[in-house]
Amino acid sequence: MADHLRTLPGTSYPLGATWDGSGTNFALFSAHAEKVELCLFDQSGRREEYRITLPEMTHEIWHGYLPDVRPGQLYGYRVHGPYAPHEGHRFNPHKLLIDPYAKALAGELKWHDAVFGYRIGDPAGDLSFDKRDSARYMPKSVVVDNAFTWGRERPEPRPWHETIIYEMHARGFTMRHPHIPDSMRGTIGALSRAPIVDYLRDLGVTAIELLPIHAFVNDRMLMDRGLRNYWGYNTIGFFAPHSDYLGANGIDDFKTLVQVMHDNGIEVLLDVVYNHTAEGNHLGPTLSFRGIDNRSYYYLVDGDERYYNDFTGTGNALELRHPAVLRMVTDSLRYWHEDMKVDGFRFDLATTLARVNGVYDEHASFLDAVAQDPSLARARLIAEPWDTGNDGYQVGRFPPGWGEWNDVYRDTMRQYWKGDEGKLPDVASRLSGSADIYNHRGRRPWASINFITAHDGFTLHDLVTYNEKHNEANGEGNNDGSSDNNSWNHGAEGPTDDPDILVLRHRQMKNLLSTLMLSQGVPMLLAGDEFGRTQNGNNNAYCQDNELSWIDWSALETETGRSLHAFVRRLIALRHDHIVFHRDRFFLGGTIPGTDVQDVVWLRPDGHPMTADDWGVSHAKALGLLLSGEAGMMHVTDRGIPLPDDTFLILMNAGAEEVRFAMPNTNGGPFWMLVFDTARADDEEPGPVDTYDTAPQSFVLLRRGEPKQ
Repeated sequence: MADHLRTLPGTSYPLGATWDGSGTNFALFSAHAEKVELCLFDQSGRREEYRITLPEMTHEIWHGYLPDVRPGQLYGYRVHGPYAPHEGHRFNPHKLLIDPYAKALAGELKWHDAVFGYRIGDPAGDLSFDKRDSARYMPKSVVVDNAFTWGRERPEPRPWHETIIYEMHARGFTMRHPHIPDSMRGTIGALSRAPIVDYLRDLGVTAIELLPIHAFVNDRMLMDRGLRNYWGYNTIGFFAPHSDYLGANGIDDFKTLVQVMHDNGIEVLLDVVYNHTAEGNHLGPTLSFRGIDNRSYYYLVDGDERYYNDFTGTGNALELRHPAVLRMVTDSLRYWHEDMKVDGFRFDLATTLARVNGVYDEHASFLDAVAQDPSLARARLIAEPWDTGNDGYQVGRFPPGWGEWNDVYRDTMRQYWKGDEGKLPDVASRLSGSADIYNHRGRRPWASINFITAHDGFTLHDLVTYNEKHNEANGEGNNDGSSDNNSWNHGAEGPTDDPDILVLRHRQMKNLLSTLMLSQGVPMLLAGDEFGRTQNGNNNAYCQDNELSWIDWSALETETGRSLHAFVRRLIALRHDHIVFHRDRFFLGGTIPGTDVQDVVWLRPDGHPMTADDWGVSHAKALGLLLSGEAGMMHVTDRGIPLPDDTFLILMNAGAEEVRFAMPNTNGGPFWMLVFDTARADDEEPGPVDTYDTAPQSFVLLRRGEPKQ
């Protein structure tokens, strides 16, 4: 090993490894380190060729400039300092460390006792000290050249209320796709291929939300069971894409994906995990942050800094009150938004990011930093507004400008369609954008990200097929995953040949999808739900990187798959074409200014408006919703031009009996034309109606207008 590579002082900004065309600047934050060594490896990553002490430290940032280091160089750090766990320090120079600002990683973590800072099995536990070199087991950071030829400029963001989100897994979406070459399947590059782009554009979604693509670690306990971390909520690098998802073109594949999606009118959102890291609790490995400056990076227990606060069930939490850690997170967000041109972020367990002294604070440093950032102000920001800590449930309490996953919507609609009593008041609130949760401080209906299913839980098919979870394949005795799913198997657990059950299950999927797409707020569709994909009842497939989780595209070739897919395309087109289904403002519940009609009227089956007493009838399961297309000042362009629309009538019947609805009187004429009925074949088109018999468990949409000549 040599130490005589040319080294200059360099600069403390920017952090990370920065190639400037002549050489590479290295800069690493550590407030408590005593010395930082930069280790350069050969292209195999197995041999350490140079170990160089960074010559300068400015404002707690260690730095140096190496004129002879080029893009593609593999590197890591060794950081010297005290090993005093009770004081929060866990420095160990025998452990090679990943650069927190690395833009790419080479190789994957190979689990071995040497990657732990203490001696596994020692009676002193994490208070002991391990002197084995971990380099051979560690992924290496990579110097990258950020140059890329972008096409046209990023398009102006679509209005929030026009957005339809499609949640998908970067690997699982293409692993079984028949029109993607085997060599490309499961990569980010595959997502920019024509069969995928054409499919998404034809479906009509406006944004894809990718499950975590930041570099993550496969948990040791999963590897021991022959499984892998499939979802990726175990981040170890906030700037580098997960190396398994990249092809021969490296990070350029991701940039190409973004460019191609933008060219086709589709935004790219990332699911990001800034609440914790893969290093776990005090018994976890030393891979990066822990060995660089544990006391600065992590939210330690006050008064007993050996231990970590844990609000997520993962063992640790990043200390976002520390300016250097907050800077790292916001630098990461800006990098992905500005350099990689992604359009927004969904923040996993976002309550943790806003905890101050353990308590959620709407003016926490992270939330305030994002709010004032001129770049991030244009990004879509979506919170998963809870964590597992005390008082972690914060739905409706994130600041203006944020969207939030609305699990109240999910639970209400599941409960209603499986026939629970007393749900009509809640259903009305959810259909109208959850104003009871979000209508304050100038927030709009789009603050509610509505969903029926998501990656963590049943697929839509399984929601109507299983009463119980079936997670045996996870190797945890079926004890993992939620047991509270509000699902209904409709008479048989799992697959069945009973034609009546199959028809009802198919109808219920259409009911749930209709509700989702025609509710106010922003709908999020789980990939594959549009043609009824299944995970065989597994509602926690986080460790199933196999055919259980990968989308089975053959389901789209079945009669029921094709029918459901066509129905979802039609629903999405309806939503796009009619602003009454995606208003930018909450309903008034009264007369629209400038007109003499009400914007929304809730109806009983007899065609009369619901009364206070009607809302209290617990056994009632049928509800009508009259949506006025009168524009007034409610439906306008950004230039204030009115956008009148058709008037629609929604009829919902979650009961077990047929319900006859009388058509309401309106100012626009007596005719009501059927748009669709989930209990009818798609090609059935009856003429004008003045009453309508809704089948049990059915959703009906009618449009006011003149009959066809």
